[in-house]
Amino acid sequence: MAKGGGGRGLIWATAEDLARNRPVVLSLYRQILRALNSPELPLGYAARLAKKAECRAIFIFGAEERSLHNIRDLLDTARHTLGLLNRGRLP
Repeated sequence: MAKGGGGRGLIWATAEDLARNRPVVLSLYRQILRALNSPELPLGYAARLAKKAECRAIFIFGAEERSLHNIRDLLDTARHTLGLLNRGRLP
């Protein structure tokens, strides 16, 4: 059920779009989980587990997304979050 629109033509992700984004999404997910293990973050064990569960829930919810715009927003947000975590800050 693709709809015509400006720019790229389709607003719904095709199987090809999803396959192309899959390695990027998995890589960002793993990097964020690794960054949450950093000793530089001011988190206790329970808080660290809670943040990991929150991250997992966001990515699971995002895996159901079929809108190209929303997928792009998810990737941008994940990159921004990873940047914050790598600087020792919590998003």
